[in-house]
Amino acid sequence: MYDVRKIISADSNRFMDRFRMFIRSRHYSYTTEKTYCYWVLFYIRFHHYKHPETMSNDEIEAFLQHLSVSRQVAGNTRKTALNALIFMYREFMKIEIKGLKFRYAVKPRQLPTVFTHQEAQAVIDNFPDKHKICIQLMYGCGLRISETTRLRIKDIDFGMNCIIVRETKGDKSRRTLLPKILFEPLKLQVKTSLLVHKRDLANGFGSVYLPGALSRKYPSAEFEPAWQYLFPAGELSVDPRTNITRRHHISEQCVQRKVKQVLRALNMMKKAGCHTFRHSFATRLLEAGTDLRNIQELLGHSDISTTQIYLHVVGLHERGIISPVDNS
Repeated sequence: MYDVRKIISADSNRFMDRFRMFIRSRHYSYTTEKTYCYWVLFYIRFHHYKHPETMSNDEIEAFLQHLSVSRQVAGNTRKTALNALIFMYREFMKIEIKGLKFRYAVKPRQLPTVFTHQEAQAVIDNFPDKHKICIQLMYGCGLRISETTRLRIKDIDFGMNCIIVRETKGDKSRRTLLPKILFEPLKLQVKTSLLVHKRDLANGFGSVYLPGALSRKYPSAEFEPAWQYLFPAGELSVDPRTNITRRHHISEQCVQRKVKQVLRALNMMKKAGCHTFRHSFATRLLEAGTDLRNIQELLGHSDISTTQIYLHVVGLHERGIISPVDNS
């Protein structure tokens, strides 16, 4: 279970354990926790395991210089590393860092890669049947790969023709489209998941991970069909928090690897991956005249400016612009 937080003893005096618990007390995502801990550990190891209390501006600047010159990491990566260190000092250790000689890198605006409808369909048509519906959900509903793999049976609302997306980036929930073409494949996938669950119950297992304190609030919910993952993993695994053997969802990496393999097989030269389907979903809606606000809600963007990037992706021919040489 690569995306489930490991349990930490409340009595631990280890610096990194206390740092992790502090991050969790702020209700940050597990991705943020892993990122911040990675850079703080990197920083400590770079300075030969000196305690952060004994280090300050000089050591931070030396570390950032190392990332820039020796490792040649991107400006935005250095910014992430600095954010982790500043969070550790200011928020966790209550040590104010002032006068740091470092300029935040301005990330240049990059247009997202998108598929044409024909390209997206070609990838879907050549994708292994086992996980093809994952790609269809990303392209047809605008889901992230993490949101797709974490879908539970109860999140598919056939009556209301929508999908409820939970456990998302920023821990926000939203509704998105449920394409009619996916009704039957999704119903079949629900049956498949329930069959796996029934077999697990017969073998003395059948529980599933529940977020937050839901497992304490609803003790029997982890065995209920509605809470089972829509895309269950092929094997049982041990929950690192409780040491309970249960079935998790398929891994994001599994789907990502398959997408890369199909792209290579199709000799597609675009720098693309799973997230390209989400970009393509937004672009298709914009080309069809969908209001930008509606697209923002479907994608779950907090800021409309994030959604506006797709205005620059829509083809120039959509705006009626024609090259002078085509008029000759």
